[in-house]
Amino acid sequence: MALIQCEFYSEVLGLSSTMNVILPQETHSQIGMEGKVTGGKHPTLYLLHGLSDDHSIWLRRTSIERYAAEYGIAVVMPAAHRSFYTDMKQGGDYFKFVSEELPQLAESFFPLSDRREDRFVAGLSMGGYGALKLGLRRPDRYAAAASLSGATDASALYERGDVAYTQELERIFGTVEELRGSENDLFYLTEQLAQSNSTEVPQLYQCCGTEDFLYEHNIRFRDHVKQLGLALTYEEEPGEHEWGYWDTKIQHVLEWLPLRK
Repeated sequence: MALIQCEFYSEVLGLSSTMNVILPQETHSQIGMEGKVTGGKHPTLYLLHGLSDDHSIWLRRTSIERYAAEYGIAVVMPAAHRSFYTDMKQGGDYFKFVSEELPQLAESFFPLSDRREDRFVAGLSMGGYGALKLGLRRPDRYAAAASLSGATDASALYERGDVAYTQELERIFGTVEELRGSENDLFYLTEQLAQSNSTEVPQLYQCCGTEDFLYEHNIRFRDHVKQLGLALTYEEEPGEHEWGYWDTKIQHVLEWLPLRK
């Protein structure tokens, strides 16, 4: 695998930004691993970070480069700050950035496939919310979306009782009433997708540890999706909101992805 730290300017955000990119490389003599390429432009996983992290965190806390090597898949890890991958009420247009500008730039810089069936998104915590939102709002662009311990019920975050955190959420989403039933509400988005009768429905994956503080949020979202009749791969087992769990589960995600043979 080749690892590239890419510094670039975002017209959407109006600032310089960063993404880490792992590109497949066919290798046979590399000690400890072999690399694979699928031929042509690479299938790509856009891998999103959590609230307190950045573009470097997946490389620092997991073996994502080693895991991805055997699948011949590229991995793009952008910096999105504390944005919830949202066009913020007070701040940058981070959903437009990650859904439109980032793939366009990454696919112009690197040999990445622009085919829907080769494009996937996953993330943890805030990034799990972002991954599901990308898949649900842009089913024409993503064949699969995966959430690891995701903040699947954003409106419930307002119930935490932390005044500073609530104010931060309001700068991102507006009031909880503005969030509910909007394009930033995953429950609303799944309802819209179920009612659309679209043939372009991304495969969905969700996991959460049973000791995670977001576990009840994930159960509510899981039950809602299943009630709507949308296909969902759901996994749970003992685990907390921590990197040992995510290092294991990202391997499950890579195995689950509908990669073309």
